[in-house]
Amino acid sequence: MKWLALFLTFSAPALATDVQIWHQMMYSHREVLREAADRFETSHPGVKITLVYRETEDLRSAFQTAVLGGSGPALIHGPADQVGPFAAMNLLRPLDDLIPLDLRPKFDPAALVRRDGRLFALADVVGSHLMLLHNRKLLPEAPRNTEDLRRFCRKEKQAGRWCIAWNRNEPFFFVPWIPAFGGEIFTSIQEPRVNTPAMIKALQFAAEFTRRGWMPPESDYEISNALFLEGKVPLLINGEWAWGDYLKAGIDLGVAPLPLVSETGLTPRALTNARGYSVNRNVRAENLPLIRELLLYLTGEEVQVMFLRKVGQLPSLLSISGGAYPELARDARLRSLMASMRRNGIPMPIDPEIRAYWDATRPMVQTVLSGAETAEKGAERAQKEVERQIAAMNEVVPAGAGRLVVFAVGLVFLVLVVLKARASWPGLRKEWNSTRRIAYVLMLPAAAGMALVVVYPFLYNLVISVSNLSIRTFDTWQIVGFVHYRDVLFDAAFWVLLGKSVIWTGVNIFFHMVLGVTFALLVNESLPARPLFRALLILPWAVPSYITALVWRSMFNQEYGAINQALVKLLHLPPVEWLSRPMEAFSACILTNIWLGFPFIMVVTLGGLQAIPASLYEAARLDGAHALQRFRRITWPLLQPVLRPSLILGAIWTFNSLHVLWLVSNGGEPADSTHILASQVYKSAFVLYRYGHGAALSMVNFALLLVLAAFYLRSQRHEEEAL
Repeated sequence: MKWLALFLTFSAPALATDVQIWHQMMYSHREVLREAADRFETSHPGVKITLVYRETEDLRSAFQTAVLGGSGPALIHGPADQVGPFAAMNLLRPLDDLIPLDLRPKFDPAALVRRDGRLFALADVVGSHLMLLHNRKLLPEAPRNTEDLRRFCRKEKQAGRWCIAWNRNEPFFFVPWIPAFGGEIFTSIQEPRVNTPAMIKALQFAAEFTRRGWMPPESDYEISNALFLEGKVPLLINGEWAWGDYLKAGIDLGVAPLPLVSETGLTPRALTNARGYSVNRNVRAENLPLIRELLLYLTGEEVQVMFLRKVGQLPSLLSISGGAYPELARDARLRSLMASMRRNGIPMPIDPEIRAYWDATRPMVQTVLSGAETAEKGAERAQKEVERQIAAMNEVVPAGAGRLVVFAVGLVFLVLVVLKARASWPGLRKEWNSTRRIAYVLMLPAAAGMALVVVYPFLYNLVISVSNLSIRTFDTWQIVGFVHYRDVLFDAAFWVLLGKSVIWTGVNIFFHMVLGVTFALLVNESLPARPLFRALLILPWAVPSYITALVWRSMFNQEYGAINQALVKLLHLPPVEWLSRPMEAFSACILTNIWLGFPFIMVVTLGGLQAIPASLYEAARLDGAHALQRFRRITWPLLQPVLRPSLILGAIWTFNSLHVLWLVSNGGEPADSTHILASQVYKSAFVLYRYGHGAALSMVNFALLLVLAAFYLRSQRHEEEAL
């Protein structure tokens, strides 16, 4: 695994003065970080700081892989809740000997992120909590309580406008309402209570805004943010991390706490989360003085004031937040924000189980707030799911007799390989001594590359699938047998996902074939502007698929998407909730993948058509065959040698396709209803840290595709023998 990670990440510093920092900051914050890094480089000649932006999940998974391989960035910046899993997996170097004792009291206590008594992160931000933002040009004063909020929303509804928006797809944006109805967000993260009266009342309250049409029906983070920036909603629930973008856009930004709940007289309590820097465990001892100096600089007063002034980021140094900078303290927005955080905030747990809590409650929030499920049923289902996921995450499978079975199977396989190699050795030796030796020599680099990037990862994944590797055994895992294969095959959810994967693959391949062959036949004819049509039809294949997926997601938006606009204005049909309903969301993913996939079949078919002799068609015309007969008797049979391999490859690619589903459905929304086997592998391994289970699921996936390929090769061989 070490050499594989080194090869894949290319992230080990080449020189002692090369320092990488991985982060997930928003664009406006990245600019400030770059300015701070430039200042450090100026004062330290010869030091180069490379800043690498990664999305949240990519940051987690890439950091795990890189550190396990002995490389990775020197510093990683992110929320405190990622420290728990990283520390549990022993990926971070403790900071107890790097941060002076006399410096620690100068920071907000929440900035010193500890786990099991050791310091693992030093935060430059304390807050990250939600608040009520309002555009002062549209609404000078924010509602103080929910009754005022409802009154304002009814007024906006009568005027044909939305009153408020927030990301209703993520439970992080919802949970502050739970304390406002008399409950607790986290009673115990190891044994969380989700199905409570306070949770049900909070769900019913939040669902009211969608049911009454007070907020956009597909209100995710991007839509909410865009509507607020465009001045189409006056109220937005968001955090201080977005201040920089709003201020840069020229919005007269107002800040207020979330409104008091009139029914209970209680105030919502948002989660507060520190964000800061941790040190990679692989940092060499000779580099530690430089890394320590850089860490203290980035969390020091100069840089924190830069972030505060330019993007309104909450500082972690008490000297700043306590009023040492009066020109900043006079800003009412910052003063209100800091006071609200310290008075009402609830610290975010950093335990690894928090991932299971969010993953289990996310479907509940999505279904209840969209009106697809009652609050009572949603809370009951989420309670069972969070208990199941936490138990699975913390399970450590003991090494029993199953490991002996694995060793026995491995020994038998090794003996068969040796016997096969021994039987083939005389022939290989004869070939090596022949004039074809140079061919084998030229093949060796390619064979070595294949062994490095294909064979080794496959064998490593196979070993992991029979181990108990998880977040609890990251450095102490061992072979335990075929337990995960048993769990996969006897899990009813696996068969549901398999059925969806078959439907996903079958529908996509069918339309890839129909559209690809149809367009190839049209382009092959002597049409005017044929080169232009050919270029336009290949365009979906040429554009990067992740860009296409995000564009299609925006086109599927219920209110502003181009598809619904066409349905309403041209066909006079009602708008479709493409991204809010399970069947519609799965259909949207299929439509996107069809658009991406048919050009490949078209290009392959076009090549096959141009290889068919024109004399065959001329003879058929002389015999009186019409177009359909020529296609059935000549074109279709002669296209089979090129279409069949393409369809097999297309089926394998589509069956394993993850990025289109993940991007269009935003990670399986709504309520994890758009997952297939490939996305479930990712979720099991990188969301719930069940690496052994995820590896076993991927091997079952591979076995299914291997059977499909073997069936194709066998049928092709029989056809060749028949000829």
